Amino acid sequence: MAFMLEGLLLAVAGGALGCVLSLLTNGLTTTSTTASMSEIAFAFRVTPTDLGYGLLFSATMGVLGSFLPAARAARLPIISALRQG
Repeated sequence: MAFMLEGLLLAVAGGALGCVLSLLTNGLTTTSTTASMSEIAFAFRVTPTDLGYGLLFSATMGVLGSFLPAARAARLPIISALRQG
């Protein structure tokens, strides 16, 4: 359980940092020129829903990423796990 919790907390902390950094681009407008010389302008919009999805995705990745190490650690006897660590 400790591996799963650690993985979840690290992933959510990284997701929160990513959300804060994404707010720096909120409202930023940029343009792009295509091969036919037409110009496309678009603006980045970061909504609370996007931030929620980002945090949910990072939490999911944290749980999935820590599942195999946690399952392996749960099968080891405590004495041999302490000797390996």
